[in-house]
Amino acid sequence: MASIMVPVMMATLAVVVASQIEPVGTQLCSLVSVIPIFAAFQAIKVFVGQGVGEVARLDPAATRVLMFSGATRNSLVVVPLALALPPALSLAAVVVVAQTLVEFVGMVIYVYVIPRLVPMGEHAARE
Repeated sequence: MASIMVPVMMATLAVVVASQIEPVGTQLCSLVSVIPIFAAFQAIKVFVGQGVGEVARLDPAATRVLMFSGATRNSLVVVPLALALPPALSLAAVVVVAQTLVEFVGMVIYVYVIPRLVPMGEHAARE
């Protein structure tokens, strides 16, 4: 059952983004100001997670999990709520989708960066 979760989440993301790609494109000027905030959050959470992992003396695998999970905000859960808002607040759904896209790109970058920041052998070297 666990092996199906990644494809299901990818399909969900694809459907949500496909349904909102036109509004994202037309409201791109409004989104330009929030995208750097989302990207900064992604970058900061890497170091917050790493610091918390060190303070809590977590093993490298748990520290990596903390770094990844701290940077995800489960925005796909919020999209239906944002889409249910009145038309005057339609930008909310577009912002949530944009945040999801930034988060997705951040996760791809994390796959390459986090193993370099927290090598699996680091825990053994500390003890």
